[in-house]
Amino acid sequence: MAVSADLSETDRTRARRAKERVTFDRELAYSVLDEAYVAHVGVATESGPVVLPMAYGRVDDRLYLHGAAANGLLRSGVEAEVCVTVTILDGLVMARSAFHHSMNYRCVVLRGRGRQVTDDVEKAAALDAIVDHAVPGRSSQARPANAAELRKTLVICVPITEGSVKVRGHGAVDDPEDLDLPVWAGVIPLSVAVGEPAQEPDQPAGLAVPDTW
Repeated sequence: MAVSADLSETDRTRARRAKERVTFDRELAYSVLDEAYVAHVGVATESGPVVLPMAYGRVDDRLYLHGAAANGLLRSGVEAEVCVTVTILDGLVMARSAFHHSMNYRCVVLRGRGRQVTDDVEKAAALDAIVDHAVPGRSSQARPANAAELRKTLVICVPITEGSVKVRGHGAVDDPEDLDLPVWAGVIPLSVAVGEPAQEPDQPAGLAVPDTW
């Protein structure tokens, strides 16, 4: 199936404010999704809306989410509208006034209907993608899910079709009358850093540490 060059611009994804920061570029959306680690998934439940932080994986134009099959909140996203937000925080923007403080970020918002994955081949591939999203190549090193584990796992597919990307990547925008204030202004960069791996104490020494971050 052909994939459109850009994400779909709809009334639900069209920018209302700061339009210069919004794009529908599919490749940019993919780059943000591939770099980030956590998606916040909004679902509607009988008791009201709920947002769940979740691990995820991408295969082409499909985003996969997973959780326990008994998870009622996650099941609320099956054959229902969901909103998936993925954000990378790149910096804290310090302005001369409190009002103009901001953040530099890259953010993808997807809207769509969640589809439960029932095909065992697609389900296994989706779970591999979720594992490999965190540590590339890890699914080929770890034991794959067995039949019982697959039955206990709910996998939802969200199409990467209707959505938008919003990016801020510049310094402070202060009012002209504040430029001479004796207050430091600028950007404090932020990033995710990998720490020193800590092996499980019940393992023998000498096992290879993953090095594919």
